[in-house]
Amino acid sequence: MKAVGFKTSLPISEENSFIDFETAKPVPVGHELLVKISAISVNPVDFKIRQNSAKDTVLDNPKIIGWDAVGVVEAVGENVSLFKVGDEVYYAGDITKQGSNAEYQVIDERIVGKKPKTLTIAEAAAIPLTALTAWEIFFDRMRLSAEKDKGKTLLIIAGAGGVGSIAIQLAKKLLGLKVIATASRPETIEWCKQLGADLVVNHRDLVNEVRNAGFQYVDFIVDFVDTNAYWDSMADLIKPQGHIASITGSAAPVVLNKLKTKSVSFSWEFMYTRSTFQTEDMIEQHHILNKVADMFDNGELVSTLRQTLVGLSADTLKKAHKQLESGTTIGKLAIQF
Repeated sequence: MKAVGFKTSLPISEENSFIDFETAKPVPVGHELLVKISAISVNPVDFKIRQNSAKDTVLDNPKIIGWDAVGVVEAVGENVSLFKVGDEVYYAGDITKQGSNAEYQVIDERIVGKKPKTLTIAEAAAIPLTALTAWEIFFDRMRLSAEKDKGKTLLIIAGAGGVGSIAIQLAKKLLGLKVIATASRPETIEWCKQLGADLVVNHRDLVNEVRNAGFQYVDFIVDFVDTNAYWDSMADLIKPQGHIASITGSAAPVVLNKLKTKSVSFSWEFMYTRSTFQTEDMIEQHHILNKVADMFDNGELVSTLRQTLVGLSADTLKKAHKQLESGTTIGKLAIQF
């Protein structure tokens, strides 16, 4: 099969930052599906892994990355029960396994969902990683519910990004929260408003922007861009006994002591935890993806796709990574094969 990968971590401007190559088509076993991929999308995690996973070394075989994917089941392992050959599926993958920048991929059925019928393959490819991340951060980490939290305030840092774009919608549709999103450019401000944000504030002066809008504190904060860069602002703005959650990690320790006097809770969300550790509730990602598909098909959610490239090639992946690394991407970018 055809695939795109790399043997060493290089700047995206370098000729061999991605290379085209041929490799054996994988064979599904156990709970695995063999999926013929028709579209993928690119996320910040993709370029971060490309930049860091083969530093100062040259791999014997090219590493295939990429996680979001849409495709058709071509074969199944002996223990598969959730899907059959011919099913259209979408998923965010497993960070410990071969990625989706290839013609075929094997993937555990328990982290795969049915493709939303009303979305194109490119639109569907844009959804899994961001939807799973937003869903897990709200319901599994922060344990929010419409019954107890409807009408409370949520600050989303990086509202126009991939995760922010779906998080705004889920927070409004499923939780009934008052959503304050951060954005600074006219086009990103408008995008957040279109998706349902009640208020958009500039992240460059976050505390004053939120306070000037009439909010001394907010009940919940989710960070989708840089934990430590906004840590002091989050600690200042969070309501006593509130909850902060982040997906971005930090090279330096996070100063949790700043939350102590307010008795604030803090959670990390890592969408790959379930697949990496084969947790007992790993199949929850299958259920979440199916629920999200139903919400799209019922018209409750709108596509977050903003740009589509065409072709499985090193050149196309380079263009996609260059765009993501610019930090100016609105919503999601997909590649249709």
